[in-house]
Amino acid sequence: MNLEAFVLGCGGMMPLPYRHLTSVLLRRDGDLFLFDCGEGTQVSLKRLNLKWKKIDAIFISHTHADHVTGLPGMLMLSAQVDRTEPLYIYGPPKVREYVETSRQVLDMYINYPIIIKEITAPCVVHEGKDFYIRAFPLSHTKTCVGYTLEELDRPGEFNPEKAESLGIPRGPLWGKLQRGEEVTSADGKIVKPSDVMGEKRSGRKFSFVTDTQYLPSIAREVQGSDLLICEGMFADDCEDQAKEKKHMTARQAATIARDANASRMAMIHYSPRYTDRELDVLLKQAQEVYPKAELTKDRMIFDIPYVD
Repeated sequence: MNLEAFVLGCGGMMPLPYRHLTSVLLRRDGDLFLFDCGEGTQVSLKRLNLKWKKIDAIFISHTHADHVTGLPGMLMLSAQVDRTEPLYIYGPPKVREYVETSRQVLDMYINYPIIIKEITAPCVVHEGKDFYIRAFPLSHTKTCVGYTLEELDRPGEFNPEKAESLGIPRGPLWGKLQRGEEVTSADGKIVKPSDVMGEKRSGRKFSFVTDTQYLPSIAREVQGSDLLICEGMFADDCEDQAKEKKHMTARQAATIARDANASRMAMIHYSPRYTDRELDVLLKQAQEVYPKAELTKDRMIFDIPYVD
């Protein structure tokens, strides 16, 4: 099952000619989840040829303009096709007011259900058959949340040779064992799934953190992430400014990744004071703490494979 993250925009505060505002699309097979929706989101979706009309849910971190100004356009764009499935929008208080006011003022034509759920973190906000998405509190100048998508453990690998040795021939009974059901062999013995299945294998974890001052609790929330997309807005020499505005430095983002034992961490939501060439200073400072730190760029794609 594929799990991919598409960086639609990596900038903070204001869009630049080469950097759209923060937005990340996560694709898990047929499910599409959008995290924040900054200005320029539609442009990157088009350039990546992603099927935006299939987006199931949008997860908003907070209602500062650089995280939601792409949302009205996305809602109107989705009305240009025949859509019957509801679009879920999750976020802290004010998300409902922003969406409903935009619809009214812009006189939007919407031909599909929009279900808005304002949340109070920490909580599970969205669930699927074998995964869930959880929100957790951050600390910004207004209510802000981070998100994790975490898959449930997968069954262990099926051992065909062991099944045959226990008198279970190839066929429907193998499927039952793999689904966790007991079966009966030809000689009447009960065979349990644990007799022919290996140890459970872990699922994957994706985390999205932006617009917050450094908190040790963040590392606990994103612990074990296969991919952590994390704000690294400022360099060390702007640490006082980061503290005042309740943002993080690249070094602080790296500290979270290190303490969370993340497999990968890619920074996002850069201050517009840094040109693309100047982002190397953020990367260098982050890698002093977490050597595997990476920079995101608009339309960058991250594959998130299974570990085993």
